[in-house]
Parts: sequence; C-alpha cells; structure tokens
Amino acid sequence: MTPSRAVPDGAPPRPALVLSALILVAAVANLNLSVANVALPEIGRTFDSSQTMLNLVAVGYSLGLAASVLYLGAFGDRYGRKLLLILGVSLSVPACLLASHSTSDVMLVCARVLGGLAAGMAYPTTLALIAALWRGAPRIHAIALWSGIGGAISAMGPLLAGAALQRYWWGSVFLLTLPLALVALILAIQCVPAHVNESTEPVDHLGGVLSVVLVASLVLAVNFAPSPGSGAAAAGLAVVAVAATIAFVLRQRRAANPLYDLRIAARRTFWVAAVAGTIVFGSLMGAIFIGQQFMQNVLGYTALQGGAAILPSPLMMTLFAPYSAKLVERRGSRFTLLLGYLFCLLAFLTMLLLWREGVAYWRVGLAYALIGIGIGLAGTPASRSLTGSVPVRRVGMASGTADLQRDLGGAIMQSLLGALLTAGYVRSITTQVREAPQSSEIAQSVVSELQKSFSSAADTAQRYPRHAAEIIEGARNAFLAGDRWAYSAAIIAILLGMALVARCYPRHPEENRLLASYQAADGVPAGSAPSPAREAG
Repeated sequence: MTPSRAVPDGAPPRPALVLSALILVAAVANLNLSVANVALPEIGRTFDSSQTMLNLVAVGYSLGLAASVLYLGAFGDRYGRKLLLILGVSLSVPACLLASHSTSDVMLVCARVLGGLAAGMAYPTTLALIAALWRGAPRIHAIALWSGIGGAISAMGPLLAGAALQRYWWGSVFLLTLPLALVALILAIQCVPAHVNESTEPVDHLGGVLSVVLVASLVLAVNFAPSPGSGAAAAGLAVVAVAATIAFVLRQRRAANPLYDLRIAARRTFWVAAVAGTIVFGSLMGAIFIGQQFMQNVLGYTALQGGAAILPSPLMMTLFAPYSAKLVERRGSRFTLLLGYLFCLLAFLTMLLLWREGVAYWRVGLAYALIGIGIGLAGTPASRSLTGSVPVRRVGMASGTADLQRDLGGAIMQSLLGALLTAGYVRSITTQVREAPQSSEIAQSVVSELQKSFSSAADTAQRYPRHAAEIIEGARNAFLAGDRWAYSAAIIAILLGMALVARCYPRHPEENRLLASYQAADGVPAGSAPSPAREAG
C-alpha cells in the first residue's frame, strides 16, 4: 500500500472530499443518536413502556457508543482507522433494521445498544483521522465544520423522524440513516486515506474491557436509580462502576502500553476540556430528550411539529461553528468555551422559567436557538483542545474522549434528567392520587399504571373515559413537576462547568505555550504538517 502524505499547508490531498466523507460517516451516528426521541411517546403507547424503559430506549445508543469508544479508538490507532470506519458504517445497517422491526421495548433497547457499538467503531475514527491528517489552523477549521455540521445533523434528527411518523409506523425513524450510510460508505472507501500516523503498540485489552464495564454500569445505574423496585439493581451497578473505575485506573498506571495514558489525560488542556465538553454536549441531548416529550405530551404537538420546533438549534449551530473557530484563534479556547456555556445556561433558564402548559412557540424556539448557539461556540474548542494535547500516534485517545463528551455526556445527562423527570413525575402522581376525593376507590394496579409514564397514563385515560380529562390533566401536571427538577439539575451542571473552565483552563497565551510544550515533549514540531503515513504492524 502506498503511504499517503500530507500537503504542506497541513491538510491531506483532496481535503474537501475527505472531510465530506468523515462528516457523512459522523452524520450516520449523529442521526441515529437523536431520532428515537421523537418516537418515544408512540413507542411508549405501542409497548406500554415505563418511563424508565423509555429512558433506556433513548439512551441505549449513547450507552453502546460511550461504552466502546475508548477501546475501539485504540483498535483504530493500532489496526487501521479506515478499516474500523468501514466496519462501523456497515454494521449500522443491520442494527437499524433490527431496531425498526423490534417486537418489544427490550428488543428495541438491545438493537439501540448494537447500533451504538457500530457507531463506536466509526464515529471516533472520524475525529482521529481529522487530527492525523490536518495541522494548525486548517485543523481548527476542519474540527469546527465536523463539530458544527455534526451537531446540526443530530439536531435535525427529530424533524426527519417527525416527518416519517406522520406517514409510517414508529420503526420508520430507525431507517432514515440507511441511504446516508450507503453514500458515506462509498465515500469512505474511495476517499479516506489508510494507515496515517497509526501506532504499532499493542492494544491494552484488559483496560478496554474495564472501560466498557465502567461506562455501561455507570449509565445503567443512573437510569435504574429512580425506578420503583430497582434500588438493589441500581446500587449493585453503582458498586460495579466504582470497582471498575478503580481497577481501570490501576491498570492504566501499570500497563506498559495503556489504553488511556493518564499522564496525557492529566494535562490541563485535556482534562478540563474533556469535562467541560461532557457537560455542554450532554446538555444538548438532555434538552432534546426532555423537550420532545414536553412538546408532545404537554403542548399537544404532533411528532412532525415537535421535530420542526427544534430547527433553530441546528441552524444556530451551523452559523456559529465557523465563528467559533475564529474566536479560538483570536481569544483562545477558554473564552470561547465560557461564551458557549453562557448561551447554554440561558437556554435552560428559558425552559425552567418560560416553558409551561399552553406556552407560545417563540418561547420553545428561543430555548433551542440559545442552546444551538452555545453548542456551536463550545464544540470547536472542546474538541480542538483534546486533539492538540496528545501525540498524533495516540489521537484515538483524544477522539475517544471527544466522543465520550457527546455520548457519555449525552447518556449521563439524558439518564440524569430522565431520572429526575421520572422521580418528579412519580412523586406528583402519588400526591395527586393520595389527595383525590376518591383515593380509597382507586385500585393499586391503576396507580401503578399512572406512575409508569405519561403514555401509560394516557392509555389508562382511554379505559376510563368518564375520568379521562382529569387523568390527562394530572399526568400533564406531573410531567411539568418532573421537568422542573430536570431543568434545575441541568442549570446546576452548567454552572459547575463554567466554574471549572473559568478556574482551571489556561488563558490564551498560556494555552498556546502549553500546547506547544506538549507537542515538543511528544516529538512533534509545533505547527508542523502530519508526518508521512505509516503502515501499522
């Protein structure tokens, strides 16, 4: 195989085609990540699902992706990023077909996890290849386009899913990415260079397994925590997560070729950006997850209207991502991250203070526009700081961490906000039943159905038409009580992230000095173009 070389300006040959291929591959993962949210109410009605099960349907894809990205990123560094890219896109096709034809919500969750594993092969590889093929200012602009367009495509998922639900069954939303996957696969095979700056070091398989167990148990523990009767399972999963974390850290300290180099992870431009990005990207997924249910359950929007309602978000992301790249060059990552955080904070304050039953659309659109601006501004510095802090041969570690920002952040924020939504909903329903004049006449089985989810309460209302209006109104009030908890938690998370960035991330001159020193320590001349591609193993 002929090694591919970078051109002098720090970009690969045919840069527009290569970047388009990588963005399209990422788009397959981004769309699959968000299409389920719009279909949740219909899925809940079809399978009579509890709110906890709906949370798992929403988070299953993120779970599979987040749990696998570190391990699979190391695989790509060692055995070929292009190979992993092609395998991931190919595997996404049967995963989508399985999800669309699921016969139970449990089967659907499993299919979503499988789709996430497929994305874990392809998605982190896209950023790893950008970091391996581009250098300097061209890399910042490539990351800005990858981040901004990727986030916009993810936010477009609900609109496309809503349009599909207008004419087809709920499973159709999982088929939307199939044409895109075909085009992405052809472009990836034809345009993406192979074996560029890859590692010859062996993969830390034990560390990889521990990372999978750590992330999966953490996300599941958060999901099961508010579910009635699942306290023991949540506690057991939490114990597993803590034990896996300790074992993972010990393994990475002792391994000759660690999966996750803790010395690199300790660099300020790396760990602060990783945590900050996790919060800010997670806030987008949390906002879409809660918002779609709010619009359909409380405001009575159709699936198409709910999907169209978030259009200000992808529009603002696309507009502000290029501006973010310029801000990073002029003012640094710290300033740009804080500015992005400010807009995310304003978005959740809008949701908390202005989203009520019967609100006008402009209040909904305002919140999504604000969060779109925030993600558009914050995405580039978060990803750029990670890729700029690691040696190019270990860029899979940076890309895996960047994906964890989105996917672990999305999984945790959706799980956390979903858990608080569930807890607030159940508490409100329980209080309403207890205070109802006929409380003694309400069977416990009916109470359990009302507590499961809004969709379950709507089904119960159909069985008791005399009390249907009261039941639906009570479920709406319970949902609104739960989402207040969720938005408040998101605001606290955003404030903590802002404090972390303001206190710990270096200012612009210090950031440039640190990044240059890291490149020098790693044997990479500052601002250099990528070295000649190297065959792996």
